[in-house]
Amino acid sequence: MIKEKFNLEGKVAVITGASKGIGKAIALGFAEFGAHVVVSSRSEEAVKNVETEFKSKGFSVSSLKCHVGNKEDRINLIETTLKAHGRIDILVNNAGTNPYFGPIHKMPAEAYQKTMDINLNSAIELSNLVYPIMKSQNSGNIIHISSIEGIHPSKFMSAYNISKAALIMLTKNQSIEWGKYNIRVNAICPGYVKTKLSSGLLEFEGAEERLVNNVSLRRASNPDEMAGLAVFLASEASSYVTGTSIVNDGGLLNSPIF
Repeated sequence: MIKEKFNLEGKVAVITGASKGIGKAIALGFAEFGAHVVVSSRSEEAVKNVETEFKSKGFSVSSLKCHVGNKEDRINLIETTLKAHGRIDILVNNAGTNPYFGPIHKMPAEAYQKTMDINLNSAIELSNLVYPIMKSQNSGNIIHISSIEGIHPSKFMSAYNISKAALIMLTKNQSIEWGKYNIRVNAICPGYVKTKLSSGLLEFEGAEERLVNNVSLRRASNPDEMAGLAVFLASEASSYVTGTSIVNDGGLLNSPIF
């Protein structure tokens, strides 16, 4: 039955940046479909709060502090999860940052490097850590949270855009290299989602009005509107889907010129 293909029971999922926003919504979605979710973020208090909340709802959950820009934290996240559960089936690279809004020629090197380390390099490193685990299982699923900003340019977000574009190519390269081990890799490209990260966009006068007016559905999205797509990509319902980047933007990229 098709319905059963969405079942995630017995699966162990690691989600970065899962204390709020899109990451937390995805973790909740996985938990609702039966997975054990390991929620992580740089704040131990924040992920402990999520763990308590999820357990109060009867879900299988654990939490670990992980600043994805820190090598030791990345290794600990994967090794501790593997030791506790014996497997890792799903990795969602969701943690992201955008410390600089401004023109390219004035972008501080430190801001560029931080953006790349958090948004791109951590996804590469965490994927490489779970790769031998998933290879030995002959199954695995990696989901990168990219953005429509990785598909089309926007002013004053150059480093963020570059990092998200690179995630899309990372998705393609990992999928062709790791597919023979039944490891699927896909990316989700959200549009304008109401999160703390996206709030910086609204600092520019008239930005929110322009964004919403260009969305076919005439509204911003909520984090939980990304969760259903993540469940699909993490489950056997998408068993033949790999190497693709799926846009979930309410029709923003379809905005007509005239």
